[in-house]
Amino acid sequence: MKVFGIAGWSGGGKTTLLRRLIPVLTDRGVSVSTLKHAHHNFDIDKPGKDSHEHRQAGAREVLISSTHRWALLHENRGDAELGLEEMLARLSPVDLVLVEGFKHHPHDKLEVYRQDNGKPLLQPDDPYVLAIASDVPLPESKVRVFDRDDVAVIADFVLASAGLRGRL
Repeated sequence: MKVFGIAGWSGGGKTTLLRRLIPVLTDRGVSVSTLKHAHHNFDIDKPGKDSHEHRQAGAREVLISSTHRWALLHENRGDAELGLEEMLARLSPVDLVLVEGFKHHPHDKLEVYRQDNGKPLLQPDDPYVLAIASDVPLPESKVRVFDRDDVAVIADFVLASAGLRGRL
């Protein structure tokens, strides 16, 4: 599987870009999965549901399945958080995994930048940032800068950077 990151500070527009980028890639015949890092405690289960009760009772893993989807919930129960490589190994094979977050991990990525966010660019200090999708021109940038709304061109870049150019 090819891996490409979408990185940037919180509030910069990463999820918005991914929500627009994924359909462009899948329309081109590329199978895509995503992996998102959360910096906080999160729960996708709901109190009162059987699966939540199983976890609360101490189950290490709960697999929920229906005709439409399945989900595996794993409680770390004091174990260290998985590394990116370990998470990727748990995904089913696809053409491209888009990683949202993990901004300091050494993998090729596109930085998503919003000037009003007031945060500095990652790119000057991260050699793995191959380009920036920005809401403003960045004439001093040492890497290619895309308009954040030019999703088709960003898709071309992501595919080429991931070595999936033949799918264009």
